Amino acid sequence: MSLPSSLTISEASPEWLNKGDNSWQLTAAAMVGLQSVPGLVILYGSIVKKKWAVNSAFMALYAFSAVLVCWCLWGFSMAFGEEMLPFWGRPSAVALDQAQLLAPGFAGMYPAATLVFFQFVFAAITPILIAGSLLGRMNFKAWMLFVPLWLTFSYTVGAFSLWSPNGFLFKAGVMDFAGGYVIHLSSGVAGLTAAYWVGPRIGKDKERFPPNNILLTLAGAGLLWMGWTGFNGGAPYSANIDASIAILNTHLCTATSLLMWLCLDMFVFTKPSVIGAVQGMITGLVCITPAAGLVQPWAAILMGLLSGSIPWFTMMILHKRTPFLRTIDDTLAVFHTHGVAGSLGGILTGVLSEPRLNRLFFGDDPRYVSLAYAIKDGRASAGFRQVGMQLAGIAFVLAVNVVVTSVICLLIRLLVPLRLTEEKMLVGDDAIHGEDAYAVWADGETYDKSVHELEYFAAKSADCEMA
Repeated sequence: MSLPSSLTISEASPEWLNKGDNSWQLTAAAMVGLQSVPGLVILYGSIVKKKWAVNSAFMALYAFSAVLVCWCLWGFSMAFGEEMLPFWGRPSAVALDQAQLLAPGFAGMYPAATLVFFQFVFAAITPILIAGSLLGRMNFKAWMLFVPLWLTFSYTVGAFSLWSPNGFLFKAGVMDFAGGYVIHLSSGVAGLTAAYWVGPRIGKDKERFPPNNILLTLAGAGLLWMGWTGFNGGAPYSANIDASIAILNTHLCTATSLLMWLCLDMFVFTKPSVIGAVQGMITGLVCITPAAGLVQPWAAILMGLLSGSIPWFTMMILHKRTPFLRTIDDTLAVFHTHGVAGSLGGILTGVLSEPRLNRLFFGDDPRYVSLAYAIKDGRASAGFRQVGMQLAGIAFVLAVNVVVTSVICLLIRLLVPLRLTEEKMLVGDDAIHGEDAYAVWADGETYDKSVHELEYFAAKSADCEMA
């Protein structure tokens, strides 16, 4: 009796390939990619003032493109390749080697090419998140240098240390299911650090920075939320039961966090804020990320309540009362929505992760035991050790990103200014790119008076005179 053609072993479908897992992993990767392009491109382009729409969206699009090239040339091997240092992999162009791309990857039952692309979309979204702290004043040329440098010297360090089987924090037992530390804590801290060095927006923009299209902001936020299905659902590297519970927990925590943030806004400010709801959505997504496949649904709800309230407090109350934080202009409050929420999620993972789910993801390793279940089983010291490891992971990511991001910014400003000139910041997109997002501006200017139409009219007049 012959096998169905879909199960026949061939050169294109080797024995070790699991087509279901490969299909899911590629789908999950595509969903995460859509979070950036067009998700964050739309969100950034619409949540800022009209004059910054093009620049903000383009910062995200550029980063996505630049990261892919760097990732294949050297980034992937530095994050997941052979150990060069306990926290860093050896650079090589392994992601361009056909023989290795078509061979089994370091995880999952599919080719390495699938893993390269899956991990790329995570690497790409991280500097895009950093951009959220810098919108409205960073020199685009400086951003073009920042992205590949930060990917090389910061992101790869965190990814190798926490996710690579050879990383020292992975070996020590730090739990980060899908990037609460590697992506969100690092982007929050790096964003705040870069914002410090770049400096604030002009006073007029800081005082009033209204979204130019809240409906498009919701569209971008929706792509971000639904794309998180692949973000956390792809973390087990398999279409298994852990992926299923990770997806459910992701959406449960996010919905709870959004509602909690909304209630706090209504209680304190009396009005339900759409932008506030988006912030609460993001903090829920971020908080559950390090724990998505490791906690039970009731714990996901608890995490949602905390992620909708603690980052709200740090953003709305603590930030305004802390002299140092008040001096830093974090445009979209990335430090609070990603840095604080990511740290919170990492700590709660060490407290609430469930033993069976830990085994499904990490294997039968007694080190992975959360504080709540360790106390229940009479192993309190093991639980406190796990929380201690989670705190150590936070400290490492924080220190690396403060130092590396500062050094990168200081080096870049030796070559080009980090910040736009006051004149360009007053004008925005047209001064930076010679392009504008809308045909009609708030001050009544129309396309007929824009630089593009004037140039076209001048060229047309010159052609007529020559004729």
